[in-house]
Amino acid sequence: MSKKDKKEYPIQISEEDLKGKLDPESYHVLREKGTERPFTGQYYLNKDTGIYECKVCHNEIFHSSKKYDSGCGWPSFTEPIRPEAIDVQMDYSHFMIREEILCANCGSHLGHRFPDGPSDQGGIRYCINSVSMDFKKGD
Repeated sequence: MSKKDKKEYPIQISEEDLKGKLDPESYHVLREKGTERPFTGQYYLNKDTGIYECKVCHNEIFHSSKKYDSGCGWPSFTEPIRPEAIDVQMDYSHFMIREEILCANCGSHLGHRFPDGPSDQGGIRYCINSVSMDFKKGD
């Protein structure tokens, strides 16, 4: 998708506002499609019950009941709260073919989707950067 064909998302926040709102690592991941180092994210080992939401627009993306330890170094989930919570686009960067996961409300980069998840739960693994999310503890 070229810059002129860039998808419009319902929530638009200026890059200037985001730079003021986000720490540098979160900005790099969410807006520049970066990746945090494996095994370092604050939610990688989180076992609390609650909702993971987009750090930019607070769209609810994943429930903790769908989180599991895949051993990959990033929080992994078997499915989003609802299919409409995410946008999936092909990512051909870094000499790989992957499915990029974006927030469906604001277009922020969250991570990638792979076909190597638990077979008894659909076989999909959503590999998500901790810095792209906030966590709301609760049911």
